[in-house]
Order: sequence, then C-alpha cells, then structure tokens
Amino acid sequence: MTLDELRKRSRQQDAQIAHLESQISQMKFQLDQMNRLLYGAKRERFIANIDENQLTLPFEVEQEEAPEKEQELITYVREKNKRKEHPGRVALPSHLPVEKIILEPEEDTSGMKCIGKEVTDQLELVPAKLFIRRFIRPKYIAVTDESQGEHKGIIAELPVFPIEKGIAGPGLLAQIMVDKFVDHLPVYRQIERFKREDIKLSSSTINGWQECKCNLLEPLYDTLKHRVLSQGYLQVDETPIAVLDKLKKGKTHRGYHWIDHSPLEKTVLFDYNTGRSREGPEKLLRDFKGYLQTDGYNVYELFSKKKDITLVNCMAHARRGFEKTLEYDRSRAEYAMDMFQKLYKIEENAREQKMTPQQRHTLRLDEALPIMNELGKWIIETYKTSEPKSPLGKATAYCIPRWDNLLAYLKDGSLEIDNNLAENAIRPIALGRKNYLFAGSNRGAERAAMMYSFFGTCKKNNVNPYQWLRKVLEVIPTYKVNQLTDLLPQNLEL
Repeated sequence: MTLDELRKRSRQQDAQIAHLESQISQMKFQLDQMNRLLYGAKRERFIANIDENQLTLPFEVEQEEAPEKEQELITYVREKNKRKEHPGRVALPSHLPVEKIILEPEEDTSGMKCIGKEVTDQLELVPAKLFIRRFIRPKYIAVTDESQGEHKGIIAELPVFPIEKGIAGPGLLAQIMVDKFVDHLPVYRQIERFKREDIKLSSSTINGWQECKCNLLEPLYDTLKHRVLSQGYLQVDETPIAVLDKLKKGKTHRGYHWIDHSPLEKTVLFDYNTGRSREGPEKLLRDFKGYLQTDGYNVYELFSKKKDITLVNCMAHARRGFEKTLEYDRSRAEYAMDMFQKLYKIEENAREQKMTPQQRHTLRLDEALPIMNELGKWIIETYKTSEPKSPLGKATAYCIPRWDNLLAYLKDGSLEIDNNLAENAIRPIALGRKNYLFAGSNRGAERAAMMYSFFGTCKKNNVNPYQWLRKVLEVIPTYKVNQLTDLLPQNLEL
C-alpha cells in the first residue's frame, strides 16, 4: 500500500471517527433530555457564574507587596437592637360568617363583675351537603266559579330550570363542572363521593347533565369566541388530548386543543380539532387581523404570508435551546443565556415601574434593540462554526429563520416578549389528563374545550368559577341573545 493510499485511508477513518463522535454526542444529548423530562427539574433557571455588578480588569497585573500599615484603635458605641415581636397570626377574612360560642367559667360567677373578654378565632369548615329544594305551588279557584261548577283555577309558574324537568339544580350542576375542569376530579370519583351521602347517581346521568349544560352554554361560548378573535393581539398554542375511538374498542386517537389567549382583555379560548394540521388554526383564525404570537411550529408560518397579520415568535422558545446546551458548551451557551437574561430584566423593570405600552415601547427600543442586534450577529457567527446536529447548532438553527419574528415584539409596547401566558393557560388540561386520562368522544373533547375556555377566563380575571357558573345557569335560559356578552366572566357582576 502506497503512502498516498495510507493518507487517504487515514483521512477517511478520521472523518468516520468524527461522524461517530457526533452521533454519540447527539444520542447522549437526547438521552440526557429524556432523563430530564422523566426525573429532572422543569424550571429553566439560569444563574451566571459572573456577577454582572462585579468589575473586572482587562489585563493581568502583578501583585505588589503591601506596605506596612500603622495600626489605629477605634472604639464606638453600638445600640442593641430590640428583638422584634412576632406579628402574630394572619387576620382571617372579614367576609366569612362568624359563629359565636360563649364559654363561661365552671366556677360560680354570681355577684361578680365582667371586666373584659378574650376572643380566639378558629377557621372551621362545614363540608358541602346536598339538600332538596321543594317548590310548592298552591292552587286557587274563585268561590263563584266553584258554586257554578267551573273549575278554572290559578297557580304560580315554575321558574325556568337549567335542565327542563331535571332534578339537578344550578348549584349542583355548577359544582360538578368545577370539580371536573378546575379541580380535576373525574366523574367516577364524584360518583363515589355522592355514594357517601347515600345518593346514587350513574355516570350516564351525570354525562347527560353535562351535555344539557353545554347545549345551554353554547351560545355564550360562541359569544366568547367572537370576543376573543376580535382582539388585535392573540397568543396561540396547542396541546394534545387522548380521545376514545368508537370504531376501535379500547383504543384512543390524539386530538388537539388549540388555545387563543388575549392578554389585553384577559380572555382564553380553547378550540378542539381532531388533528394538529394547519386546517384547525386556519379555520379558527380565518378573519383574524393583528399580532399573532406563537412558538416555532411550522403550521403557523402560513399566517406570516397574510398581509393583515404580523407573526411574533416566542423568546422563551428561542432561549430554551441554549438552556439545554449549557452542559455541553457552557462558555458559548452561557453568553447567549446572559443576553436573554438582560432582555427579560428590561421586561421586569417595565412591570415594576408599571409603564404604559408607549413607555415600554420606548424602553425596548433604547435598551432591548441593541442587545437583540448584538445577539443576532453572535448567533449567525456561532452557527457557522457549530456542528449542525450539536445542541448549540440546533439552538442557533432554530433562531436564524425566525429572527425577524423574534424582533417583532419591539414594534408595540402592548406585546409580550414570550408566549408563556398562553402556555400557563394550558396547565389545567395537563393536570386534567393525569386524572381522567382521555375524553370519551369528540363531543366530550368539544365540551371540555368550552368549559376550559370559561374557567380559564375566570382564572385570568380572578373570578370565582363556581359562583360565576351558578349565576349563569340561573339566568341564561331566559337571557336575551344580543346581551350574552354581559354574562362573560370578565363582565358579570357577582
């Protein structure tokens, strides 16, 4: 074998070794990410090794011997701090009813004078209990009608019930829905709780009640949908849900809830689709105009081609790739994380100072734009010198085609830097999936989307979901359709 052949073979082996090392590194990264999902912390926290307030010298200096110092005795008087008293218990809420119990001494107090009293409060609970609300309607007939043989009487009309001829009142119906979609208590567990009260309810009965309620609330859901989609700024995300397949016994298929969150009005809309394709958001957002903030899922790219929509990408998703790279290329990943941290510090300062959208817009242009420009140049240079399949290569490759959309949040002070508010709205679904595991049908998933929309909006506006739903179920059967906006969680006065 000639020398040239040996060199050629050596180069081929070096290339093969480099390729195998790249594959090993990639598989190690994937394994670490899987272990992190299973056992690791979910919080993407970053603490820089260097304190940004600590000044550093740009060059090395030789340490000189310190001159001998003269000693001086200094005395002072220090005041001793008094020990702070414990503030005591947190005051109990004033709106709670008070049950007074007077405890008299066992000794005989006749002839004594009461000189005061000590009050001790205790927070107590009376478990929710079922009761029967019985409507009794007396019948009346005129005396003259009775003497003449006529029996035309009068009787009061029954109030309109949420479920016509149903035995469930609005409070019970509201509690069932809140237990399932807010507290994530599946129906079969609710049935067991009813059994402890000697009330036998079947799952088919409760499911029938749910269907009737959702049919009643559907016009209100359409009103909320129209209200959310008419906003000029939406954050969009999606999350999967398992749905039973009626054609295959015991099998499920994966459906998706698409979430539209309006930060300006604090409203949430969930919309169910059987898949994750573009048809879902394209149909829902057909008439939308304004800013649309999303993650990097390629389905959303179709909206960037519409002239009335400005696509804004999520900074948290861009940052996430570099956070995953810290263990593999800390020096370069740490630089990027530090730059992202500066961007989020600007947002934190704006919130603390309660800036108006115009003030926040000016602050971003002055402070955030230079950081974004510097970070963008660094990402391009780093991408050129990184292995494409390495964690850092993937992190930079994610940002480059989306950089203009990442910059778009600087256009308006009303926009958020990331999509985290929409992701937070998804959490109830993620918790619910762990408890009830799947939806019984596509219709069941649609009902869930409706209730998650209402209760998500309640949460965003600090509205008690039980009180809101009970009030709505009491009045909506006779409410005018053109006034349904008044019943939305952000508008209804409880």
